[in-house]
Amino acid sequence: MSAESILGLLGAAALPLFGSAIALIAMTARHRHLRMRVQMVQASAGLKHDAAPGYGEGSDRNAGNGPLRLVALVGTAIARSGLLSTRTITEFEQTLLAAGFRGGNGLGLFVGGKLLLLASAPIMTLSLVAALPVSDLLRNVFVFGSAALGLLTPDVIVQQMRGRYLRTLERGVPDALDMLVICAEAGLGLEAAISRVGAEIRPANRAVSAELAETASELRITSDMRAALLNLGRRTGLESLKRLGAVLTQSIQYGTPLTRALRTISAEMREQMLIRFEARAARLPVLLTVPMIIFILPCVFMIVGGPAVLQVLHAFHH
Repeated sequence: MSAESILGLLGAAALPLFGSAIALIAMTARHRHLRMRVQMVQASAGLKHDAAPGYGEGSDRNAGNGPLRLVALVGTAIARSGLLSTRTITEFEQTLLAAGFRGGNGLGLFVGGKLLLLASAPIMTLSLVAALPVSDLLRNVFVFGSAALGLLTPDVIVQQMRGRYLRTLERGVPDALDMLVICAEAGLGLEAAISRVGAEIRPANRAVSAELAETASELRITSDMRAALLNLGRRTGLESLKRLGAVLTQSIQYGTPLTRALRTISAEMREQMLIRFEARAARLPVLLTVPMIIFILPCVFMIVGGPAVLQVLHAFHH
């Protein structure tokens, strides 16, 4: 297959995508107008529309203008068109939730980014490889390999963001538990304590603040407190948040003292963190073995055995 035919096929595949993008440009102005009207109504009522943004909502707000907004609109249209199965969309949403995305543009930006890279990466690769003296087979390998790489790049980025988000959550949970203990001892209820801690811990840990704010919102709008507390761990899959939701649920169900349960789980989490730090420190000698063998021991051998080798060479020359 020649380069011209591959370029034609890629252009034909990308044509529906760009056509949908042009058709959705008109929707951008309408969505912006509606958003401005909603903000005006909230401002007139004395409400703050950006009171508790989530950890990943900054990306969604940045996607509200410019090319990212267009990519998000295209991805949303593709997700709602039925081309993707319900199971695939659910998996994407769960992955984005675990990565800290709380806004409505997360799924659209993710799907649109995959489609954009799938269409643009082969075209860019073909334009770069066309000037090189390579065979048609190798050129096709580069083109299709770049298409696969473009399709998988958003997944890799989201997985890295998810790991960073979970690590941030894990570091901030013990501090949030200590603040919950203080609020509970001060006489605040569970919902008020979670809401207050979520607001107070935001400058120190945005991830924990976003999760607690989401839980407080669920507690306000649902009658099933158990489901709202258990969702605290289900959203991210983090074991410490699952245990926290289970402890709070059992405390409400059986009437056990809330402060005692929170102190116990906070102490256990800090002990587990200390154990993990000790395990990492214990692995350092093993990890330093290979660099020592490669970089340090040759220098030692040269310093110790170098003069003897030079003397032997000098004796052989004489």
